[in-house]
Amino acid sequence: MSWTPSEIRQWLHAVKDPEVPVVSVVELGVVRDVLVSGEAVTVEITPTYTGCPAMKVMEQEILECLASHGVADASVRTVFRDAWTTDWMTDEAREKLRAYGIAPPQRVADAGLVTLRRNAAVVCPRCGSHDTQRQSEFGSTACKALYTCRECREPFDYFKAI
Repeated sequence: MSWTPSEIRQWLHAVKDPEVPVVSVVELGVVRDVLVSGEAVTVEITPTYTGCPAMKVMEQEILECLASHGVADASVRTVFRDAWTTDWMTDEAREKLRAYGIAPPQRVADAGLVTLRRNAAVVCPRCGSHDTQRQSEFGSTACKALYTCRECREPFDYFKAI
């Protein structure tokens, strides 16, 4: 059998982030490359941050996904040649986060990380208000912060821009 990298990337849309199960590892930007050599497939991934507990689960689920499509010689390689950034998330992933109740990260490339951390208004994913307040630097996971909307008074996670 022979597979193409784009075909394998399509399969990997079924592998979800275990901490945010509405977003795939492809949409999240964790999958960096798919290498095919004969019957062997290697998927290169970059962790969202060092020590992310979800990475081992993602690796296992990638291997299971490949096996379910008949790939017997599969491996996952972690690469650090570029640090992961939330800018690698697709627009679809950002919208899925918002619909799920998590404020998506703003693009670092558009404003710069220092500017985002100092001045960024986080928009409430429920009502769209800009009148929000950070309650804690850490939310349900280390990659999220906890906010409250002053308009609808609902708490929500913000996926931090990195």
